[in-house]
Amino acid sequence: MHNLLIKNALLEYGFQEHEQKATSTLTQTKDIMIEDGVITTIDDNISPSSGLEILDAKGQLVLPSFREMHIHIDKTYFGGPWKACKPITNGILTRIEEETELLPKQLEFAEERADIFIQHLIRNGHTHIRSHCNIDPSIGLKNLSVTVKALEKYKDQITYDIVAFPQHGLLRSEVEPLMREAMKMGATLVGGVDPATIDRNIDISLETMFDIATEANTGLDLHLHDPDTLGEFTFYKLIDLTHKHGLEGKVTISHAIALGDLHGESLENMMTALSKAQIDLTTTIPVNRPTIPILALDKAGIEVSIGHDSLTDHWSPFGTGDTIEKLSILAERFKISDERGLSQTWKYASGGVTPLNEGGEQVWPKAGDKANILIVDASCSAETVARRKEIKHTISNGNIIK
Repeated sequence: MHNLLIKNALLEYGFQEHEQKATSTLTQTKDIMIEDGVITTIDDNISPSSGLEILDAKGQLVLPSFREMHIHIDKTYFGGPWKACKPITNGILTRIEEETELLPKQLEFAEERADIFIQHLIRNGHTHIRSHCNIDPSIGLKNLSVTVKALEKYKDQITYDIVAFPQHGLLRSEVEPLMREAMKMGATLVGGVDPATIDRNIDISLETMFDIATEANTGLDLHLHDPDTLGEFTFYKLIDLTHKHGLEGKVTISHAIALGDLHGESLENMMTALSKAQIDLTTTIPVNRPTIPILALDKAGIEVSIGHDSLTDHWSPFGTGDTIEKLSILAERFKISDERGLSQTWKYASGGVTPLNEGGEQVWPKAGDKANILIVDASCSAETVARRKEIKHTISNGNIIK
């Protein structure tokens, strides 16, 4: 059994308020005892026993660790030489056509780059990674083998999901048999992409995805980029199938671009339907198109997570893997600048976990919580987000991994 004692950790315990507005965050210094990956005791001064690993937080802030919920580690330029993207001439099909030649050429160094990628995410405070992995005719299941091997290497430091992702279209590229095989080779979720735009048959494409997921006894994570009413129509089809197959709480929509185009009654109706189906959403906080209404979605009880999508690849030359930076961008995007609002943005990167709830009650850390922890050089979570403060240590399942 591995035990860790964190000494002199700064914890949030409430808001200082004036006229019902949070003006500052109240903190206190505590020791945290971790046994076998679980927080067991939080007290003013815990005396260390022999053989106990000790980490002195030196009065720095303790926060929940990050979950990277949308990334592609299998087809990255990260760790290799600089390469900008080619111009798009045929929409999303430009990139799909490019991959047909590119991915086989990248295979020889795909594992090395995935390894570097994972290390970078760990340094940036992530203890869970959800990676999408191409399943297509040009690469078959080779990228999946690379992805499984790369993530398994770090299974003592992180947990992970692998989404079998038919980037070139489930129907268009005729990869249904490969997708079913992928679910037996280490993929944990069934993926999909734009059944209208790419597969040109929403019903059959979605039905096939759900059939594969049902066979594998797992959930789904779909890239849906289609905007406006086409995206809205696809969402409702997806919602109906979620209920039909009893997969409430097991379906994610990635990007969900159309939600940034819906307003008024259309948006309210959609949020109600998504909430009833317990469908969660993942977004990259795009700045080149309408951002989905994260705050309204959260208020409606819909879980929203952020992801980086890539650090640099043939789709985009941008990306840092810095989730504190991503949260800061989210706050700016939605004009969040107050103490309470800034502190609550942490939920979008941590699986919903924040030190204080919106009312200012301390809800983390508590005895019994898993010890997935960041130690940050900041006075509170609001400052961490706004000033993009530095992560000093990452603790995963009670183990110091940074």
